[in-house]
Amino acid sequence: MSRVQTLRVGEDESDQRLDRWFRRHFPHVGQGRVEKLCRKGEIRVDGGRVKASTRVSPGQEIRVPPLPDNAAPKHAPKTTVSDADAEMIRSCVLYRDDHLIVINKPAGLPSQGGSGQTRHVDGMAEALKYDLEEKPRLVHRLDKDTSGIMVLARTQRMATALTTAFRHRETRKLYWAAVAGVPQPRMGTIKFALVKSGGGKSGNEKMRCVHPDQVNETYGAKRATTDYAVLTTLAQRVSWVALVPITGRTHQLRAHMAEVGHPVVGDGKYGGSGQENLGEGWGAQLGGDISRKLHLHARSLRFEHPETKAIMNFTAPLPPHMVSTWATVEWRIGDVPEDPFEDLI
Repeated sequence: MSRVQTLRVGEDESDQRLDRWFRRHFPHVGQGRVEKLCRKGEIRVDGGRVKASTRVSPGQEIRVPPLPDNAAPKHAPKTTVSDADAEMIRSCVLYRDDHLIVINKPAGLPSQGGSGQTRHVDGMAEALKYDLEEKPRLVHRLDKDTSGIMVLARTQRMATALTTAFRHRETRKLYWAAVAGVPQPRMGTIKFALVKSGGGKSGNEKMRCVHPDQVNETYGAKRATTDYAVLTTLAQRVSWVALVPITGRTHQLRAHMAEVGHPVVGDGKYGGSGQENLGEGWGAQLGGDISRKLHLHARSLRFEHPETKAIMNFTAPLPPHMVSTWATVEWRIGDVPEDPFEDLI
């Protein structure tokens, strides 16, 4: 395309990030190119300069600068999902209707590509099209090593509605984790803000906690809040905790638990998985038969179905390595409340 053109945002594209809108219309233009064009002011919305993360609304006009015609094939290449991966991802489905799909994501499987990742939920979603032409879209993400409930939208309209619900915290997410030591008090709220701390590559991205009093003077810091409750313990060495992220920041639960001295078991990034926990509350490695895998699981999710308006409740079984740990320390699911915060809602 060798000329400037102006496109209008459609009714089915509301509340969508500009870079995602752009990739949908011009899939051959990479993320870096979109960000550069925004910085140079060549991409504009209603005549104004914008960032790639700016959200667009129906009726807005987007200025699209000249783009190379030969940068992309006429048809985007189809993603090939192996029969084994297709069978695996379908076995993870907890619920499906005409609008959305809920899966129990396995630990170790990334939500989407990046840093050389070629095997991820977003790619395998091709195997979850069923009777529709388009593959389901991610509306939120879990860390690669975190297992549990993920929701995928089967249409663009549903993706917009669900993304809005997740961003505006109109959902209730509860996680289960095994953490080093025993947090005190046994029920409380953590309010450290989070800011990116070095790394550079997305796969090595790490967040640093910032005291609430220092947020305004720390560039890039975003406020974050986590409710936690201890469900049961093994002496003073390890606790089974329930975690509810009130905000949805990158690595929030892992960074918050490490900051208060009780890292998630198996968390090499924030807890130092090589540091053995001897009961004092630090060190994410328990030793013995306990797996070094991350012990963090998105256990349950509740939200209003955007189409039917029904209240949807989902619960995901623990992954095998956590089942093994629970058996080793003799923790039983039936002995604890599914949601210790229920009376406080």
